[in-house]
Amino acid sequence: MRTRRGAPLWLVGPSRFAGMSRSQARLGLALFAMLLLACLTATSAPGPRPNEARMTSAPLGQTELLLYQSVVANVRSGTPYYVAAAEAHRVAHAPLKPYTTVRLPTLAVVQAAVPPLLVTALLPLLCIGVMGAWIVRLRPAMTGPIPVGIAGLLILTGLYVHLEPPLVVFPEVWAGALIALSLAVRRPGQWIPAVALGLSAMLIRETALIYVVIMAVIAWIEGERREAAAWVGATLVFFVALAAHAHAVTLVTGPLDRSAQGLSGLEGFGFYVQLVTLSSGLALLPDWLAAVLIATALFGWLAWRDPAAVRALATLLGYAAVIALGVRSDDFPWALITTPVLLIGIVFAVDGLRDMIVAARDTRRITVTRVIR
Repeated sequence: MRTRRGAPLWLVGPSRFAGMSRSQARLGLALFAMLLLACLTATSAPGPRPNEARMTSAPLGQTELLLYQSVVANVRSGTPYYVAAAEAHRVAHAPLKPYTTVRLPTLAVVQAAVPPLLVTALLPLLCIGVMGAWIVRLRPAMTGPIPVGIAGLLILTGLYVHLEPPLVVFPEVWAGALIALSLAVRRPGQWIPAVALGLSAMLIRETALIYVVIMAVIAWIEGERREAAAWVGATLVFFVALAAHAHAVTLVTGPLDRSAQGLSGLEGFGFYVQLVTLSSGLALLPDWLAAVLIATALFGWLAWRDPAAVRALATLLGYAAVIALGVRSDDFPWALITTPVLLIGIVFAVDGLRDMIVAARDTRRITVTRVIR
């Protein structure tokens, strides 16, 4: 019996849900409804409320913003990075212990070495590169210019906060854009640029390690041994740099410097949805609509039958788990790592939902006729 499929809507090829049995499709729709409900818990969960944060005079992340700006200004004036970082942390009453409370020097040193106007211009150029790379990646998989254009708007929505000029000093902004670009340029057998971009993201913000580990694991599972080795090699380079960073931080800290509280954890999935909303253009929408779009995007990445979708979804779920289980309620920049690619999944959800609904409504029966000769 042939599987029932409708004409393509936005995807050229069949979605991952094409050809499902009726029972499988109904179960899938039930799980999607549960995902919607889980995301909608963000509207009542404790934590940062996106619309409220936009209206306050002291938005979330203001302390970190002033601290990073101070570090860059001091390094530009000739102060060594770690001395500048220690002084800025003490002035801001920010913890200096453990060493992970101090950002890696890569971004601040580079920004201090180039004119501020150029720094402000480089980030939009990187975001344009992300959008262009994903449009090139998606064009062969889409049925026409309309879904490709919508995908571009969704990427722009995900990069909305990244394009705010003051946030150029946030390491997560750059790391998130680099990870999005890495996912876009990675092809089977063509992974060197992706690995290089992943390593660059780690050297800017160490939380990009989650992405690199996920890419290494998937490459190993798929039998891409050389690619997996390259991702592992990038991780080793990062750990060498991290060890040097840890040693340098210990040289500028003293017994009276504050220690961080550590990860509080167990904030829940609704907290993850709140941070994603706050870290993207979804903050301009009602909270319930933003939650629905996030659920649809995650579903869409599952629906796209492509190796890039597997890697993107694994990355999104990996960061979602870490944020939901281990990130403090005041550490919103974590979500900036994944917002550039998350909302692209909405364009895949259209065909995925259609295929699942068609399969769930399939009432065909098989009639067996026995002919006796």
